[in-house]
Amino acid sequence: MTDPRNQGPDPNPHPPAVALPAGACDAHCHIFGPTATFPYAPDRTFTPPEAPKEDLAALHRLLGFERAVIVQSACHGTDHAALLDALRTGGGRYRGVALIRPGTSEAEVARLHEAGVRGARLHFTPHLGPAPSRETIDAIAGLVKPFGWHIALHVAGNGIAEHADLVRSLGMRVVIDHMARVDLRYGLDSEAVRSLLRLLHTGDVWVKLSGADRVATAPPSMADSVELARLLATEAPERVVWGTDFPHPNTEFVPNDGDLADLIERITPDPAGLLVTNPARCFDFPER
Repeated sequence: MTDPRNQGPDPNPHPPAVALPAGACDAHCHIFGPTATFPYAPDRTFTPPEAPKEDLAALHRLLGFERAVIVQSACHGTDHAALLDALRTGGGRYRGVALIRPGTSEAEVARLHEAGVRGARLHFTPHLGPAPSRETIDAIAGLVKPFGWHIALHVAGNGIAEHADLVRSLGMRVVIDHMARVDLRYGLDSEAVRSLLRLLHTGDVWVKLSGADRVATAPPSMADSVELARLLATEAPERVVWGTDFPHPNTEFVPNDGDLADLIERITPDPAGLLVTNPARCFDFPER
């Protein structure tokens, strides 16, 4: 029986109505499997259908993305074999975000860095397991900070307000996933949105304008989440990036990825900044 929250991507994405700029980067996407080669973690909290690197590459060719940031999925745990395989075959077009533990060795972090990993993700979303303790967070930050990595923060609801002090205390670049998945039923003047804006103004906090489909209160309409994305892009145009979130795990509403790409021109008048310049700075891509 298919899990309604993990049904896989729309099988018929359409090209964007407006061509993306050269060098465009999908700053948040995943790969799953193939499980015969890259099995899922035994203790995973969800089991998505396979979405291997070939599927991601095909989508990027259709949409016009030349670069991508592949985020390690919790369903693969801390086994980064699938991610490393994709990075190897990406020819410098990919960067990665890892899931590491306090016991991860410095040598392993160095190996991941050499392969193209530039961040470590922290989950504060119950469906992906228990939240890390402050001791764990500090240990992970201490491991990756010498390599210039960022901390990717995955929160939802009022989580960005609850963890605002943590973000400020880390003393390193923090990239907030999916517009902090704030609850837009409370509008753009909610505590969560105000906290997100204050953090964005600190200077070393970035926000991914991904997840418009997740944040929208009345999908398939994404008008309210586009309004939030536009606000964030207006407030800090140099510290926002954009991603598809392909293949859209753990959600019942699965958008057409072409529809998501068509939102970009509604979010910013500067797609080259959002899709090319900003991600190159944030994720350490080589100059073109």
